[in-house]
Amino acid sequence: MRSSPLQAPLRVALVLLAACFAVAVARAQDVTHVVSGTVEKVDAGAKTIAVKTADGTVDTVKSTEKTTVHGLKDAAKGADLAGKEGGHVIVHATGEGAAKTAHSVEWLGDKTVHTAEGTVDDVGKGTKTVAVKTADGTKQAFEVSEHATVDTGKAVGRYSAVGAKKGEHVTVYYTEEAGKKIAHVFKHL
Repeated sequence: MRSSPLQAPLRVALVLLAACFAVAVARAQDVTHVVSGTVEKVDAGAKTIAVKTADGTVDTVKSTEKTTVHGLKDAAKGADLAGKEGGHVIVHATGEGAAKTAHSVEWLGDKTVHTAEGTVDDVGKGTKTVAVKTADGTKQAFEVSEHATVDTGKAVGRYSAVGAKKGEHVTVYYTEEAGKKIAHVFKHL
């Protein structure tokens, strides 16, 4: 039985399609985490950043050449945080346990990171403002920072691309500057 001249290229195409699907599934399973706290230790040799969280635990993440740092003058990589122990950061990392790898770090320095949990009540039109109604019924207004992100539990994306939608239940990670609440992360609950 002879094979058609199209069967071989069709088989190759199916194998490539299956490989692409496998890679997409593997990436989808790569859980993203937000780690917020103070820099406990930076080990430039081991390429790790240890962050002490509000509950007192220390979460260590790896940094790579691709790890970017926002908010720190004259720094762009994770290793540039060496000597900055005690400063507040928000780290976006993928992986689990000891295999967590930071892809970006937002340096907040001496600013304390606060959290507020509630439901998105209003999203400003044409502005970067979001109002969240908390469990006790109070409404808190936030200005969205330039590097703000949204953590959906499956992926983390830039706020400018994902945004916030009325009715979403979120935890907002924010700092206070000049009497304003500046939102850095919207984490879906």
